[in-house]
Amino acid sequence: MAYTRKDVSTLTRAERRRFVNAMLEVKRRGEYDEFVRMHIDHYVSDGEDGLRTAHMAPSFFPWHRKFLLDLERALRRVDASVTLPYWDWTKDRRATSAPWTADLLGGNGRRSDHRVTTGPFAYAEGNWTVKEGVTDGKFLTRDLGRARDPIALPTRGELESALREPVYDSAPWDSTSAKGFRNRLEGWGTGRGSVAWRNHNRVHRWVGGVMVGGASVNDPVFWLHHAFVDLQWSRWQQRHRGARYQPARPPGPHSEQHKRIVARHEKLPPWDVTPDELEDVSRIYRYA
Repeated sequence: MAYTRKDVSTLTRAERRRFVNAMLEVKRRGEYDEFVRMHIDHYVSDGEDGLRTAHMAPSFFPWHRKFLLDLERALRRVDASVTLPYWDWTKDRRATSAPWTADLLGGNGRRSDHRVTTGPFAYAEGNWTVKEGVTDGKFLTRDLGRARDPIALPTRGELESALREPVYDSAPWDSTSAKGFRNRLEGWGTGRGSVAWRNHNRVHRWVGGVMVGGASVNDPVFWLHHAFVDLQWSRWQQRHRGARYQPARPPGPHSEQHKRIVARHEKLPPWDVTPDELEDVSRIYRYA
């Protein structure tokens, strides 16, 4: 039977406690840092050679869907009642609302060094030391809204502009794709400043701290953010019935994207699964 992922703002006090405790236990077991390392390893940009699976590519959605499922299964091995909640950043837009409460993810980082000092994931609590990262920092950092260079969370209208896109993705299948739902929601824009970051990307920058870059998984909000992104893929599928993951076939040998992206029926590293197999997960979970 499919289980349910809920809006984090609707969780009961007990559900919040169970989720946090399961996250801390997965961290204690050493499993969590393996997820951080995997995301760093697969954070490949347009400018790098080789296969791109997690970002700047059509497989952005299925890659993160599988990533979330693996973490969720780790949580449910600890506590079978736990599922990943999602953070609706078009609705809960204040730095003091869920999920930034003391009984969930804690609040903003302090002004001097952005170190998070509240909540169960604060370094001083002794349960959440950053071990896998792109810097030498050991503590969780945040800069909600970027005090020195303010940035706003995406609006409902900006999210809607992505959901209206009738095709999943389009050539050149990277961060410069001007058409398609994937890049409109992943959020690689043009220009400078905040306009260059849309939807998913802008949320990462609004949170700031470790959420900027390949080691973003070190902030537990990563999962709540990506659960909401995953929900949008489901909503897009419902709106555009029959629209499928693109490309259906791999780009040919004369294409710049030859062997650099994953087609619908190709294996999606590092797993033995295809995007096609991840398009319908209704038998596994649903969203409230």
